[in-house]
Amino acid sequence: MTRALNLPPFEANDPDTNPTLNVLIAYEDFEAGKRAKETYDFLVANVAHDYQFSNQMWKFEVLSIPKLGEIAAQDAALADIVIISCQGHDLPAETKAWLELWLGQRIRAIALVALFAQPNLVGVAEVRSYLAGVALRGQMEFFAQPDESPGQPKPRAFVASLRKGTLAEQTFPMLTTAVEHDSSFPRWGINE
Repeated sequence: MTRALNLPPFEANDPDTNPTLNVLIAYEDFEAGKRAKETYDFLVANVAHDYQFSNQMWKFEVLSIPKLGEIAAQDAALADIVIISCQGHDLPAETKAWLELWLGQRIRAIALVALFAQPNLVGVAEVRSYLAGVALRGQMEFFAQPDESPGQPKPRAFVASLRKGTLAEQTFPMLTTAVEHDSSFPRWGINE
């Protein structure tokens, strides 16, 4: 299934400043957080000429605390990009509950990104499938790294980036292209 990427118009308060792109990172552990931050830094380095960036990072175990989970879901609802970074085994039930809480709000995200440290673990396909479903229900684009889904063609730009080497360079070439895409057409969703 091919979906067109429709980007919402980013609004800047001052016409002389670049609009802000908000990124929320939810991560499993230190290693996953570090990997997600490297990916964020790569995105900033490749698109910073058009946008200002802000990011927030939330560890999975903090999301299980009800009040903090609610705050994180509100932060995610305001994010333009949400990154979920994990080892690759099944997501904790509390993290899934947080994702569902986030989906229950009016969201503005254009993309959900999944980063897997260990793509060969048995649970990766299940986690990837679940997150792809979250993106579909939230009317967002879905990107996964590594993208090992069977039967899914890999776009040429993504495959070419795999040859470059670093994890961050492998993760965001399509997303940087999407963010740089002409955003003059508003995104219309069910809740808008």
